[in-house]
Amino acid sequence: MLQGKTVVLGVGGGIAAYKIPNLASMLKKLHANVEVIMTENAGNFITPVTFESLTGNKCLTDTFDRNFQFQVEHVELAKRADVFLIAPATANGIAKIAHGIADDMLTTTFLACQAPKLIAPAMNTRMYENPITQDNLKICMKYGMKVIEPARGYLACGDVGAGKMPEPEVLLEHILFEIAYKKDLAGKKLLVTAGPTREAIDPVRYITNHSSGKMGYAVARAAAERGASVTLVSGPVSLKPPLGVKLVQVESAGEMFEAVKAAFDEQDAVVKAAAVADYTPLSVGAEKTKKKEGDMCLELKRTEDILAWLGANRRPGQFLCGFSMETEHLVENSRAKLEKKGVDMIVANSLRVEGAGFGTDTNVVTFITRQGAQELERMTKDQVAHRILDEIFAMKS
Repeated sequence: MLQGKTVVLGVGGGIAAYKIPNLASMLKKLHANVEVIMTENAGNFITPVTFESLTGNKCLTDTFDRNFQFQVEHVELAKRADVFLIAPATANGIAKIAHGIADDMLTTTFLACQAPKLIAPAMNTRMYENPITQDNLKICMKYGMKVIEPARGYLACGDVGAGKMPEPEVLLEHILFEIAYKKDLAGKKLLVTAGPTREAIDPVRYITNHSSGKMGYAVARAAAERGASVTLVSGPVSLKPPLGVKLVQVESAGEMFEAVKAAFDEQDAVVKAAAVADYTPLSVGAEKTKKKEGDMCLELKRTEDILAWLGANRRPGQFLCGFSMETEHLVENSRAKLEKKGVDMIVANSLRVEGAGFGTDTNVVTFITRQGAQELERMTKDQVAHRILDEIFAMKS
């Protein structure tokens, strides 16, 4: 995934430095070239040999180290970087960065680097919340650096609160967001609906469906990774919100409809991957004449058809993509839905196909357009998401 990419890790002098070898290992497994620069104080927590063993590269600590081929090393490394992460970023290190102080190998290289820059603060809660530190972070963001918000929890000093460095998996997610994909959708706006909806029967029970939201979340994540501005309207799911996405959480189909209406006009494309509960209870009672005592009788009405509303209210230039889950006659039923709803593409799949359907990490889909049908092989939902985006913006251009 990161073949040919150079990731520079700047390790500051905090106890959280012990987590960074794990991050370096993760990056190497993705075939990235990993270069590590340590401050002098970082050497009190972890040794350069650890990083050199993991990365296969010399770990830099001294601006005036002569043990390399002659070149201005901090400038050359800054030029090679595709992304530069400082983690842990101490209060002292953040202050230097904010004010352009370059008095060691790490800050000198960071100042010379024009690649995307990430900062992961890690320190005592009081230091992190100090107005001086917060002002310094705002200065960093003003100059285009991205600050990864620290986690809350038990800190090495014994305090509990903000200031804990995120786990390596979170740091990796931020790195991948920056460099894993070309930003070929920069400037595009995409609205995605995902997950199920719930229609309350009473304070305890509700009507819903089996949707996990995985496919819609994969589309939203892929679009954000490729530079699009993404709004994700999500029903109740147990998934982590994708990085860089505006999340609007809803419960019922009515709430989802209102959220879609509110965001619809400004979008270039809409992907409706949500599986709404099609009916909402009008009334609940006990039908004693035909059923035994206590049996429930539901009177239902159909909910608003979000996809049909989108098709009827689209503005020129918008692209609409819906989903179709079928158990038989997949192409015929999906093509009828395409015409009836007035959309540009239907992504169809079948509950009867292995590796497709609700809750899986893979999918087997067929793209239905007015030009024809294209069946894709089985692949992960993340891969399907990128193929969907490729198809949408190829047809839209």
